[in-house]
Amino acid sequence: MNVEITNELIYWRGPSPFHFVTVPARESKALRESAAEITYGWGVLPTTATIGETEFTTSLFPKDGLYLVPVKVKVRRAEGLELGDIVTVRMEFDLERGTKQSLR
Repeated sequence: MNVEITNELIYWRGPSPFHFVTVPARESKALRESAAEITYGWGVLPTTATIGETEFTTSLFPKDGLYLVPVKVKVRRAEGLELGDIVTVRMEFDLERGTKQSLR
């Protein structure tokens, strides 16, 4: 499954402070519907993500009915990202069934 989103880079001061991009409601719903085929537990969804020219592995976290995409420091530095920037994230998820789906 491939998903592309565009949203603001935010900072969440949770147990582990980090920068995130929130997956919008429509895409979060589609991910929830496929979560059983993607997750390795606790609702966390592993993915290969790309921002600009930088590809990285991460895991989406569920929060308040949506998902959060963590954006690592090395990615923010490589792409010159600052808090509040509008960011496009392309993500690829491997489904256990081996099928490829596309969501736009």
